[in-house]
Amino acid sequence: MTNLQRLLLEVQGINLDQNELAVYLAENNLNPHDEYVPSSATNKRNIYKTALSILESIANNPKLMKTYKLDDMTVSDFHENLLNRIDQLERKIRQMKTDEQEQTNVFMLFNS
Repeated sequence: MTNLQRLLLEVQGINLDQNELAVYLAENNLNPHDEYVPSSATNKRNIYKTALSILESIANNPKLMKTYKLDDMTVSDFHENLLNRIDQLERKIRQMKTDEQEQTNVFMLFNS
């Protein structure tokens, strides 16, 4: 599985051109055609950061901030749910370790 294929799993239902996805991956230090390494914490973190960038781009679309009425159903929660998903992804990314970090449970509040 390539990085591009892994990203497509993460952003299912979002239709973007392959070239656009390649740009998002490149911005997060990933080559779209390189092999995805699931054991690499940094690779996984960069995939999530790429998905976050895509969701933030979608959230910046003013058309999606409107309230739509379809028959008897109101579709107004899309933007709110999108922002909630962005917050969840940001929190998840902050908590993820990278390959360079030491495996420790100690939190360093002050650095001398």
